[in-house]
Amino acid sequence: MTTAPTERTERSERTGRGRRARETEGAALNVFSHAFLVVWVVLAAGPLVWVAVTAFRSSGDILSDPLGLPSTLHWENFSNAWTEAKIGRYALNSLVILAGSLTGTMLLGSMAAYVIARFTFPGNRFIFLLFAGGMMFPVILALVPLFTIMDNLSLLDTRHGLMIAYIAYSLPFTTFFLTSFFRTLPTGVQEAAMVDGASHTRTFFQIMLPMAKPGLVSIGIFNFLGQWNQYLLPLLLNNESEDNYVLPQGLASLAVSQGYRGDWGALFAGLTIAMLPVLVVYAVFQRQVQAGLTAGALK
Repeated sequence: MTTAPTERTERSERTGRGRRARETEGAALNVFSHAFLVVWVVLAAGPLVWVAVTAFRSSGDILSDPLGLPSTLHWENFSNAWTEAKIGRYALNSLVILAGSLTGTMLLGSMAAYVIARFTFPGNRFIFLLFAGGMMFPVILALVPLFTIMDNLSLLDTRHGLMIAYIAYSLPFTTFFLTSFFRTLPTGVQEAAMVDGASHTRTFFQIMLPMAKPGLVSIGIFNFLGQWNQYLLPLLLNNESEDNYVLPQGLASLAVSQGYRGDWGALFAGLTIAMLPVLVVYAVFQRQVQAGLTAGALK
């Protein structure tokens, strides 16, 4: 008579013990994951905060206590870096080159990706694999032939030559990413536009391209970061005149020159100026980047 209640009681106790064990394991895992994230944030953001804080300190304070806080704010470090160290000129060079290279990369990459993703023709798969293979080719192996080609075309130490190199460097990943994105877009909209008499050009620019805005913003941010921080290609192709340096080259030159002069405050101010555009762009387009990266998975 008491067997059934006893068995139910034992099952309830076992279920309760199992639930408590899972809750304990979940709590421990939660604590571990949060601790790992805190450590990761400190490792990732700590150097950036240190550079920004040190930019307001004098060179003597930096040498005496590298990890200390500024006693007074030395705003002149930024003016020295902007004018005397020519950070302003280097930043302007980077912005001009980036405006041309980023526009060319996004235009050519989106057009190539649209054709590969939405049209069937002989060699379609082969062309797509060529772009995918371009991502696996180390750029350092192409430096010598690239220098020779640019020299023969009289494109060394020119802004448009560096723009072309940036476009060629970024085009494989851009096309590969946008091809997958264009494939997720609905086919009915394109077919309806064609039935209404829209040309391929109009369909692409007025219908398909606006629909691909999340993907364009995401890959645009990645290209902006890669081209803004590019150092190897400018060092090879744009090394004749210091006035033509882009920002990474200027910062490297500043690190060498200020190391001898002892103006460490201007050096850290220059690094802070170089970080600001990247942080601003990511802060403004953060939601669009996340939407673009998850759009393909959600669809």
